[in-house]
Amino acid sequence: MSGDRVLVCDDEPQILRALRVILRDAGFDPVLAATAEEALDAAAVHTPRAAIVDLVLPDGDGVDVCRRIREWSELPIIVLSAVGEEREKVRALNAGADDYVTKPFGPEELVARLRAVLRRAAGGESEPAIEADGLVIDLAAHEVTRDGEPVRLTKTEFELLRVLACNRGRLLTHRKLLTDVWGPGYEHDTQVLRVHVANLRRKIERPGRPQLIRTDTGVGYRFAG
Repeated sequence: MSGDRVLVCDDEPQILRALRVILRDAGFDPVLAATAEEALDAAAVHTPRAAIVDLVLPDGDGVDVCRRIREWSELPIIVLSAVGEEREKVRALNAGADDYVTKPFGPEELVARLRAVLRRAAGGESEPAIEADGLVIDLAAHEVTRDGEPVRLTKTEFELLRVLACNRGRLLTHRKLLTDVWGPGYEHDTQVLRVHVANLRRKIERPGRPQLIRTDTGVGYRFAG
């Protein structure tokens, strides 16, 4: 991934300068933009491998940028957001963003998130089995074991775990999970999702050490194993 071109869009000059330094130090080639239109033009001209876009821009917002890029490209997009913008984070993720990082952010976290979305974009077909902290998810056999012992899951619990694990590290919104697991018409039924996540955690997490399924409050869940 070293040398990969990354589009960076933020209207605050000091943040744009900081992002340029962070990405260059990490071995990336940043392409800078300060407005939504500049970002869309740069995405078309420079064909970046990924994009980092602020939610609030002077001529639009990051949600519009995500939506318009998704009309023609699948490049990974990370949105930057200020604390308290949960509704906007959800809008961006539903518009096609792959992840978000909250300001103020640490350079190591941003680079790690960027490398993660690039790995997922290059991942190709799903793994036949996914392993994390003693948990093994056999996707082909629809079987789950914890430290070699079978874990009994319902069909819905397995499908929820499959969707989360196949998007390892990626934040999935409530709407995305409900639509993928339960189907259209369930995208607003967050209560059924919370109940199934709680049941799934009880079955797969180590007692007193929940770490596989992480909650992003008000937004969704991610498989962090």
